[in-house]
Amino acid sequence: MTIKTSLMIAAILFSVATMSSADTLTRQNGAPVGDNQNSQTAGPWGPVLLQDSHLIEKLAAFDRERVPERVVHARGTGVHGYYENYVDLSDITVAAPFQGENKKTDVFVRFSAVIHGHQSPETLRDPRGFAVKFYTEQGNWDLVGNNFPIFFIRDAIKFPDMVHSLKPSPVTNAQSAARLFDFFSHVPESTHMLTHLFSDMGTPKSYLNMDGSSVHAFKFVNDKGQVKYFKLTWKTNQGEKNFTAAEAQAMQGQDFQPMTTDIYTRIGEKGETASWDLYLQTMNPEQLDDFDFNPLDTTKIWPVSLVPAKKIGKLTLNRVPDNFFEETEQAAFAPSNLIPGIEPSEDRMLQGRLFSYADTQRYRIGVNAYRIPINAPRNAVIDNHEQHGKLRTTNSKRDVNYQPSRRIALDDDNQYKYAQTPLSGTTQQAPFYKQRNFAQAGEKFRSFSKVEQMHLIENLGTTLAGVPEEEIRVIISAFMYNADKNYGKGVAKLANAPLSKVKAAAKELMDVQAEREKRAKKVADDFSRIYYKADL
Repeated sequence: MTIKTSLMIAAILFSVATMSSADTLTRQNGAPVGDNQNSQTAGPWGPVLLQDSHLIEKLAAFDRERVPERVVHARGTGVHGYYENYVDLSDITVAAPFQGENKKTDVFVRFSAVIHGHQSPETLRDPRGFAVKFYTEQGNWDLVGNNFPIFFIRDAIKFPDMVHSLKPSPVTNAQSAARLFDFFSHVPESTHMLTHLFSDMGTPKSYLNMDGSSVHAFKFVNDKGQVKYFKLTWKTNQGEKNFTAAEAQAMQGQDFQPMTTDIYTRIGEKGETASWDLYLQTMNPEQLDDFDFNPLDTTKIWPVSLVPAKKIGKLTLNRVPDNFFEETEQAAFAPSNLIPGIEPSEDRMLQGRLFSYADTQRYRIGVNAYRIPINAPRNAVIDNHEQHGKLRTTNSKRDVNYQPSRRIALDDDNQYKYAQTPLSGTTQQAPFYKQRNFAQAGEKFRSFSKVEQMHLIENLGTTLAGVPEEEIRVIISAFMYNADKNYGKGVAKLANAPLSKVKAAAKELMDVQAEREKRAKKVADDFSRIYYKADL
């Protein structure tokens, strides 16, 4: 026997011995796999056989590994943790997480980029999603927000248009400033959000070093059916840290996913925790018309000088997922996932998101998305008559799949009915009459340091300079001029927008805003009179 032959025999014997002590590879049906190295063929030179079920199953599973990418918030990172409530809010809401002091509720948080794709660099300028899933005993509550406290638009009917303008061109498959600013030149309400986005806040260093916000107002409802509007803000205890544009570009060359790396290093490897204090602002329904802006407009904040904020609890994150796909990628968040004691406000953006977010998850991972472990209630039981659909894993032996029934008592409970909301007027399609498109953007600009103001002007002005149409450069500069004259002058100079034209456009924009508000207020007043007369 040659040395070569002896070595081959020894290798085979070692392989057999190793396999005998290992777990056995199986197919999806649990059947053991005899050979995972070679396909079945028709003889040593023949083609592969279709009857090789293991091969077919393996390739079929591989072909379907990717669920459809989220249209927005595609690139994200998830972390487990808990929320600890400090202040008993049982007087204003029956929502479980806020009942009593020191109550803890398990959570799963998914941070994300909003516009860019699934494998995009995390250093790109973008708003960041800050979604928190509370696993309460009343079911799961999803607080789906962003790191900015406001948004680009105030009505969901423009959401698909806005996203299309920010996404790659359907012709070239490339994003462009020309497309983005072409759209926003028609949307003066975007001034506030663009100010946030093109500041250094648009390139955070870490998900753990940024704040979060509910963005929308919601309603707290107590056990008497009384309503308070509220907003929530997460304040990072790690300190807010952002890249400059130059730092973000340099980091992209070193690590294109530094935000994911940071979480998996600090929390996953080093065992650190990260925390955010939760602040609450509330408003009575009769206060909604007390301000020079509409509190249900997502392009506006509630200034703490007008609506005080108080700390009510703390979010702590302490564990990364065991499997990225099974948890982070399959996590399904939707603002419509509410619990008793929390209801949506009349915010027009929120009203659209109530449908859109849940619907995109039904498309992406199916009607049974909320039975996947990461999405399933942990402290409540799903008990309804919804049935079938893809990937239904339950083993129901209940013959009754309808309600009401005399055979099975599965009844609705009146204590969880929605709060009553008085309505007035008729159906309409009319704009907000308190638009105030520029004021808060100016306040935000002036709150920045001189260096931060310079970075904002450079980031926005140089990007805008790439737009070929002078008209668009002038209009966007005029937005900023109406927010703050120094802001607008700086952007106009870098964007090569003639200042005389910017000033003229800025005045016209203010005149148009005033006229629109006047007409919208008249419509609102007319509807109120119609309602009042009908009530008489």
